[in-house]
Amino acid sequence: MREEVRTADGRVLTAEHWGDPEGKPVFLLHGMPGSRLGPAPRGMVLYQRRVRLIAYDRPGYGGSDRHPGRTVADVAQDVAAIADALGVDTFAVAGRSGGAPGALACAALLPERVTRTAALVPLAPRDAEDLDWFAGMAASNVREYTTAAADPEELTARLIPRASGIARDPGRLLDELRRELTASDRMIVADAGLRSMLLRNYREALRSSAYGWIDDMLAASVPWGFDPADIRCPVLIWHGELDVFSPVGHARWLGRRIPGATTTIDPYAAHFAALRALPGILTWLLRELPTPSVEEQQPA
Repeated sequence: MREEVRTADGRVLTAEHWGDPEGKPVFLLHGMPGSRLGPAPRGMVLYQRRVRLIAYDRPGYGGSDRHPGRTVADVAQDVAAIADALGVDTFAVAGRSGGAPGALACAALLPERVTRTAALVPLAPRDAEDLDWFAGMAASNVREYTTAAADPEELTARLIPRASGIARDPGRLLDELRRELTASDRMIVADAGLRSMLLRNYREALRSSAYGWIDDMLAASVPWGFDPADIRCPVLIWHGELDVFSPVGHARWLGRRIPGATTTIDPYAAHFAALRALPGILTWLLRELPTPSVEEQQPA
C-alpha cells in the first residue's frame, strides 16, 4: 500500500508497506540513488516471517519532496513521522549502502522506538577518526565524493544530466558501474529478476529530479549529526570484503565504534551481495534474544 505522509515542516514523504499487515514492522532504507521500490524480499518471504516491511523515498527521490541541506540525522525524524502516520510504535530498521547511515541515525536518535538495526555495506562518517575514508574505493566514487565536499555546485551540474539520462534508460547506471563491478557482483546484477527490480528502482528514484541523489552525496560528505557510539540497541553490520563502492574498512570502523555491534564480513562478497543477504538479515532483526558481543566472522 502506498501512503503520502506530511512532515511537521510541511514536506510530503511517499512511503509503501507490504507483507503481513499484522506482522512486526521493519523499515528498509534504500541505497543511493534509490527509492521505496528498491529490491526487497518477496511477499511470500515477508508473510512467512510475519514481517510488515515499510520503505519510503528519501527527500528528493521519487514521490518525496526535497529537503535541502538535510543531514543523515534528519532521516530519524522522517522515519518517526511515517511510523506515527502508520500507527507504528516500535520497529526495526535496516539500511543498505546509502541508506545504512540513516538506519544508524534511527538507532541513535530514536532509542525508545528502534528495537534492532542492521547496516548493510555502510559508509562511515566522513569525519571518522583513524579511518582512511577513500582506501579501497572505486575511482568513480572517489571523484564524486571529493567533488561533493569541495564543490557542491560542480557536483550538481554533473549529476543533473546524468540522472536525467538514467531516468530515461535506467540500465545506463548498471552499464556505467559494470567496469568497476567485481565478478561476483556482475553475476548478481545479471539475474533477470533482480535486474528488473534495480531498473524499476532507479527509474522511480530519478523520475522527478536528481536532487535526492545530490543531497545524499552532500549529506555523506559532512558530519552526520550524531555519534554512532551513542547507539544502544542491538546492531548488525554486514559487509562484503570485496566491496569497492563502500569499502569494508568503513564497516570495521563502525563495528569498533558502536557498542556491542556484531560485524559480519563475507570474504567472497562485494556490494550487491547485500541484496541476497536481506532475508537472513530480516530473521536477525526479528529475534527477541540478546545480540552477541562484538565479533567479526572470518572464514575457517
